[in-house]
Amino acid sequence: MIQVTRKDSKESLESLVRRFSRKVQQSGVIATAKQHQYFEKPTSKRERRLKAIIRRDRKNVKLKKIKLGQ
Repeated sequence: MIQVTRKDSKESLESLVRRFSRKVQQSGVIATAKQHQYFEKPTSKRERRLKAIIRRDRKNVKLKKIKLGQ
């Protein structure tokens, strides 16, 4: 759950809105809402997760090559 503090005495309305939107974005509420907006078949979900794992592994291999200087 997001914890938003109240407006400070000298804080402008724009900075309050900016701070609120940043906290909402960081919490991931909007991302999960967009993800659950439409039904996704279990097979599609599985494929998406597998592709993400493959992408992450390839990125790690690439970073290791750069660190090792190969």
